[in-house]
Amino acid sequence: MTRRVAPDLAALLESFFREYLPRVRGASPHTLRAYRDAVRLFLLFLADHMGRDIDGLHLDDLAAEHVLAFLDHLETSRGNGPTTRNIRLATLRSFFRHLLRHDPTRASQYQRVLALPSKRSRSRPATYLEPDEVRVILSKPDPTTLLGSRDLALLLFLYNTGARVSEALAVRSADLHLASQAQVRLHGKGSKDRLCPLWRETASALARVLRALPAGDGPIFRNARGQPLSRDGVAYILDKYVRLSAREVPTLSRRRVTPHVMRHSCAAALLQAGVDLTVIRDYLGHATISTTNRYVSANLAMKRNVLEVFWRRSGLTPSNPAPWRPRKHILAILDSL
Repeated sequence: MTRRVAPDLAALLESFFREYLPRVRGASPHTLRAYRDAVRLFLLFLADHMGRDIDGLHLDDLAAEHVLAFLDHLETSRGNGPTTRNIRLATLRSFFRHLLRHDPTRASQYQRVLALPSKRSRSRPATYLEPDEVRVILSKPDPTTLLGSRDLALLLFLYNTGARVSEALAVRSADLHLASQAQVRLHGKGSKDRLCPLWRETASALARVLRALPAGDGPIFRNARGQPLSRDGVAYILDKYVRLSAREVPTLSRRRVTPHVMRHSCAAALLQAGVDLTVIRDYLGHATISTTNRYVSANLAMKRNVLEVFWRRSGLTPSNPAPWRPRKHILAILDSL
C-alpha cells in the first residue's frame, strides 16, 4: 500500500495559485495579483512574527492567533481601515478553504481561521462629482496635442462608460465600434464582458487616439513612451486636470478625485436622469443590485428634489409667500442690546 505524502506549504501555495484560482474559479489576472499580494503580506508578517525565513514556515504555523495578529498589524502598523482588513481576511479565508480540502489532518486548525469574523465598518456614501463639475474637468485637456487628445479621450471614456480603471486600460482597438451606434466591449470582473454605448464626443476622441497609434492590437491608452498606461498614470492625469479645474471650481481643491470617483459620477448622473437601477447595475457591471443601491443613498440632488416635493405636498408653502422684513421698532430693540 502506497503511503500518502503529507502536503507542504509550498505545494499548497502553488496549487492554489496555479490550479484552483485560474482553472477552478476562473479568476482573472487582476484577481490573481490581488490574492497574491494579500497572501504575500501575510507570509512576510508571519515569518517576521515567528523569527524565521519564509522558507522555514510550516503548515502548523498557519494558526488563527497568527492570522488575528496579522489583521491587527494591518490596522495598527500599516494604517489600513476595517474595509481593507476585511478584504485581506476574505482572501485568507479562500486560501484556508483550499488548505482544508487538501490537508484534512489540520481541519480544526483551519476551521478556527475560517470562523474569524469580519470587522464591522462604517458604510460611507459614495463620493461623486456633479455633471457641471465634470464638464469643467473635461474642458481642460488640449485636444490639439497628442497627449491632450489622449487625456480627453480617457476622461470622456471613464465618465461615459463608468468603467473601472482596469477595464479602461484593457480596452483594445478590437473592442471598439466607433461607427454608427458606437459602443465598446468592456472586460469586467469575473471574466464577464458587457457592451456600453459611447457618446459621439467619446467616439470621436477615441478615433483621434487610434489614428495616432502604431499598427497592432495593443491597449489604446498609452503613455508618452508608447507603453500601456498604468493605474498610477491614470490617477496622475485625472489629478492634473482636477487641479486646473479647481481654479474655476474651488470646491474641487478640497476633494480627493480618483478614477473610481468618475465611475461613481457616471452612476449618479444616470440615477439623476431617471435610469432604472437594474439598468445602471448592468451598465456598470455590478454583481448585485445592492451595490448599485448605494448611489441612491448618496445622491443629494435626488434627496433635495424629494424634499421639495414633500414640502409642496404637505401644504405648508403659502401660495404667494411674502418676504419677511424687520419692522423699525424691532431693529431699534436689537440695536439697543
